[in-house]
Amino acid sequence: MATTSDYPSQFPRPPTTVTDREGRTITVSEYDGGPEPLVEMYGHFDDDSRSQGLPPRDESRTREWIDGLLEDGLNTVARHGDDVVGHAVLVPYDETAELAIFVRPTYQSAGIGTHLIRGLLRHGQDNGLTHVWLTVDRNNRIAMNLYRSAGFETTARNRGEHEMELDL
Repeated sequence: MATTSDYPSQFPRPPTTVTDREGRTITVSEYDGGPEPLVEMYGHFDDDSRSQGLPPRDESRTREWIDGLLEDGLNTVARHGDDVVGHAVLVPYDETAELAIFVRPTYQSAGIGTHLIRGLLRHGQDNGLTHVWLTVDRNNRIAMNLYRSAGFETTARNRGEHEMELDL
């Protein structure tokens, strides 16, 4: 299995500023703020933008979900100006962590997810994580390509989902 040491230049320490494919200036940084900017971002997700039931559909469940991520996880955000347009989180479980990443629908396919996941993985390394895993819908080719570009490998295939892992 690949490790992040095989990809050292891909994981810059946040904050980083990049220009996305649409010419927008995007800043990726660690996040330790409150829930409101994330609740606002997730309010832009429609049913076609949800995967595996996330983000939750109604605002109260979204707030509860975000509160848990902020309390338990290592969070990274992408901002365009003052707006949060992407959120990625590592939720630690013993020696491993589960990864989730979301980019606001109107900002997808612009390269933001690549920078967001790289910053998040560095944040995980800096916090002593040694293993990351995730599940992804097998039909979500864009996400699978993103994860592969960061070094993840498919380790299991279950009922329409792939499990992917990366040793840090």
